[in-house]
Amino acid sequence: MTAAASPADTFRQEAQELLEQLEAALLDLEERPDDHALIDTAFRALHTLKGSGAMFGFDALAAFTHHVENAFDLVRKGRLAPSESLIGLTLAARDHMRALIEDPEAADAATGTALLARLTEVVGSPAEAAAPAPVAVPDEVASTTNSWRIRFRLPPGAAAAGTNPLLLLDELRALGSFDVVALTDGVPAVEDIDPATLYLAWDGVLTTTAPRSAIDDVFLFVLDDMELKVEPLDASSAPPRLGEILVERGDAKAETVQQAVQSQERLGEILVKTGAVSGDAVAAALVEQRHLRDAEVARSAAKAADSIRVPAERLDDLMDRVGELVIAQARLRQLAIGSGNLALKAVAEEIERLAAELRDTTMVIRTVPIGSLFGRYRRLVRDLSRDLGKEVELSTAGEDTELDKTMVERLNDPLVHLIRNCIDHGLETGDGRRDAGKPPTGHIQLAAVHSGAEVLVSIRDDGRGLDRTRIRARAEEQGLVAAGAKLGDAELYQLIFHPGFSTAAAVTSVSGRGVGMDVVKRTIEGLRGTVEVDSTPGQGTTVTLRLPLTLAIIDGLLVRIGDGRYVIPLTAVEECVELTTAEDGRSRGTSLLNIRGDLVPFLRLREMFAATVPADAYQKVVIVSTGDLRVGLVVDQVIGDHQTVIKSLSKLHADVDCFSGATILGDGTVALILDVPHLVEFGQVREERQRAS
Repeated sequence: MTAAASPADTFRQEAQELLEQLEAALLDLEERPDDHALIDTAFRALHTLKGSGAMFGFDALAAFTHHVENAFDLVRKGRLAPSESLIGLTLAARDHMRALIEDPEAADAATGTALLARLTEVVGSPAEAAAPAPVAVPDEVASTTNSWRIRFRLPPGAAAAGTNPLLLLDELRALGSFDVVALTDGVPAVEDIDPATLYLAWDGVLTTTAPRSAIDDVFLFVLDDMELKVEPLDASSAPPRLGEILVERGDAKAETVQQAVQSQERLGEILVKTGAVSGDAVAAALVEQRHLRDAEVARSAAKAADSIRVPAERLDDLMDRVGELVIAQARLRQLAIGSGNLALKAVAEEIERLAAELRDTTMVIRTVPIGSLFGRYRRLVRDLSRDLGKEVELSTAGEDTELDKTMVERLNDPLVHLIRNCIDHGLETGDGRRDAGKPPTGHIQLAAVHSGAEVLVSIRDDGRGLDRTRIRARAEEQGLVAAGAKLGDAELYQLIFHPGFSTAAAVTSVSGRGVGMDVVKRTIEGLRGTVEVDSTPGQGTTVTLRLPLTLAIIDGLLVRIGDGRYVIPLTAVEECVELTTAEDGRSRGTSLLNIRGDLVPFLRLREMFAATVPADAYQKVVIVSTGDLRVGLVVDQVIGDHQTVIKSLSKLHADVDCFSGATILGDGTVALILDVPHLVEFGQVREERQRAS
């Protein structure tokens, strides 16, 4: 049983989400400093961090965040501009907040003091900041609730005729929640007021479960002579801004609003000051905006209530149990086939179907959108571009592509290395890009897409591309390739992943030591994936990571070599062909097979695994692909496809690179899972040694 998370751990999880939300809002605000919604988002994140931190005993966090919150309260009120220096300082403060959350005792107090001193220089005295407004918690909104904008004006003689407008307002309030503003723009000067004349109009928002006809019934007896406008409000989308509401209601012109937005003052105050709209119209629009924002908060709360937070360890335990169930189901199927009992076969097939559905459901539960990973790199790109003096723009695609949570966690370091290399080595400086006829701002794209049973994650830049001549010269210098050896682009580019390989002319604070790309390849291959590189000189480079959907259960091809059985991951298999005795004899010494006109090298796994059982008369060749290379694996028998539950090898087998794990078959025996990239690499080295001897 997994122990329940402590309140402090729960707060840390929620705080991490708030910090990510704050960072995303700040990075967006740097590009769109006039976006008040982003300012509000940053302020709310700071306010929640401060309040929740104080509630859970993180006093140092609450005290520090209070000063940053005050600064953004000034921004929210239009008294301070969201300058680049303020945003950069807040990002640094965000990092210190994270340290205060993870380990308050180990956090550097001097760093916090220095940040607050710099904040005071940017903002001024902290006392200038007003206390932040409390966050209102909206009441629960029923799923059948509708919202209506109601604007009405009674005829001037309505009161003299016996109509009481206050009673109409009370009837509307009886239908639900009614926020109303009296419009006084029609009221004359005091000396001109006629006591018997009604000058007021009303504008409000009604939230009710009653139908539209109930609203019409309120005005049933005065409907003929009055001005009445009832319009439905759509609270399902993001809350609009004040200017958008005023334009949509017809109270202000779009160009007038646009001119007002250019100022740092509040939009409503500017429009009233210039006489573009009345104060009552702005007040009514603010009521509508507040209503729509409350509806958005309520909808978010309802959405959050539909999900639950589950510790990752419990998902891992669930996946382990599902794996054991798949193994037991395979054994049951084998027993049912051997028994000849039709009833037992029917039950075994039903359990097999249910186990497959449970496996798929559990795997979906373990997946998370890769966008949660992509969002981390915006800050990385921003900081690196400033450190290196380059203008860099990051774009992402396929953020909704889902991948196993373990894969996403282990992808972070490889992607950091690749992005660093793109910015430092791939992208030119501003002057270099202008000389090459490119825009001064470099572009990096992170993209993810499903491709069959794989996920392809690509990192593309529009920089100078890889220098084939330089890579080859460096490879020959290090003895990685023989002088004059013929290599295709794909093979040549793979050399950059060799440990210690670097073509950098100088070592920088970011890269150039040749210790990053080999880590990338080792990590991706440890995830049973592959790395592909494509580059065009002067146009850029694309690195593609091919990854399986999950690390727990895979589809494999079960083969026999001698008296042992092995599993080849099905994602690496292209086709199976037969190796006749004649072809086997012709290929002795050459290890090449003619596949429809293409020469494909192959490895004799019987020799590599030292099988002692006599070979079958008709051996099979399983054609597999690793990167751009096609290789044949000679086996004695292809048994068939197999749903493979991966079990890790023990520490005693940690140095055996040809196998990525093991699985338990239906009869209880163990089959090793072949690690195709390492197996091919080992086979190539072995063949070269044999030729040399």
